[in-house]
Amino acid sequence: MEFGLFLNGYLPGPASRDTNCEHTMLMREIEAAIHADGFNWKYLWFGEHHALTEYSHMSAPEAVMGYVANATERIHIGTAIMNLSPRANNPVRGAERVAMLDHVTGQRFEWGTGRGAGSHEIASFNILDKDSTKAEWEEVIQQIPRMWEERDYQYDGVSFSVPTPHNVLPKPWGKGHPPIWVACGNPATFSRAGELGIGAIAFNFEPIHNLKGRCASYKEAIANCTEPVGQYMNDNIMMTNAVLCLSDRDRAREIAMSEGRGYLQSMVHLYHDTMPKKDDAIVWPSRPRQIPSEEILDKVIDSGMMLCGSPDEVAEQLARYEEVGCDQVVFGIPSEGMEHEELLEMIELFGSKVIPQFDKDPVHSTTRYREQAVRKYPDFTFPVTDLKPEVIPLNALLPLD
Repeated sequence: MEFGLFLNGYLPGPASRDTNCEHTMLMREIEAAIHADGFNWKYLWFGEHHALTEYSHMSAPEAVMGYVANATERIHIGTAIMNLSPRANNPVRGAERVAMLDHVTGQRFEWGTGRGAGSHEIASFNILDKDSTKAEWEEVIQQIPRMWEERDYQYDGVSFSVPTPHNVLPKPWGKGHPPIWVACGNPATFSRAGELGIGAIAFNFEPIHNLKGRCASYKEAIANCTEPVGQYMNDNIMMTNAVLCLSDRDRAREIAMSEGRGYLQSMVHLYHDTMPKKDDAIVWPSRPRQIPSEEILDKVIDSGMMLCGSPDEVAEQLARYEEVGCDQVVFGIPSEGMEHEELLEMIELFGSKVIPQFDKDPVHSTTRYREQAVRKYPDFTFPVTDLKPEVIPLNALLPLD
């Protein structure tokens, strides 16, 4: 298994209405992301949400990703997720942004896609029917890989069109293109991701073994995929969860039982109405359920809904994720109740003590998949008029001939 961190711009309470606190939070998340690069972590996933007060103030992740890319060397940086509805992001702009990030990250960009968090968020783009975004995602996910290859891209579609041939620039750098992923909230999306040959971004809000069937359906579908949507298959299930891993295991358990934990999940239940939730789910502003005792905490840990304790304990708990078929485990930061210095300690401790027990390959799995890329489209679909200038500047990177 590989490991990553999920950064979302989470800012609970009155701080969400204070720009100084907003700035502090953003700078702390950036510091944590850069810190992870030195301790075996392979992935950083940046959320993108709009108008979701408290839950996420990360509305323009590309700016942060460019900053972090320049300050890191090895870690991959991904969107979790980019909304593909043409009403939120024109597909041509999407293709341009992803290819540009491929360049500035040095092929370290991971393209996570989806439909948007829910009705409140997408309404900020005048999208009033959340179910309509599913068909838009299906259309756009097929077209952007074409834009990365063709030099005279033209398309007359349902949700968007490019009526005359255009060369969408830049193209991704070198062989292949960034790995493609999709957020999977509903069970059917796991199978669809496998059918398209792309990675599944999953969110764990229930006992981990409940997800075994969904992981199995993904693996079965991708094993039978003969025509991936991109130039190669990205056979990966990424699962998000919470981790409290400290040298002081009593302090980790104290944080797990602290008042206010679960506040983030109540925000998820408020905003994410495209994902199913249980009937007894706590929805903001209702009071989150606090873990009341050591006995209940042990049951939560045993179910795989949380990793908590010393590095040795957390390593033992991670075996459950291997059993259900996870390829990558990602932890949301900052963990509720954990101070910033404790977060940095966790990143260093987990990265140096736990990750080497599970991730033996220094090369990212998505890098290995990209090495298998095969082009699918010709440079030109339409006849090419042979027009050439007589002269170009002497410092051009390639001459006319």
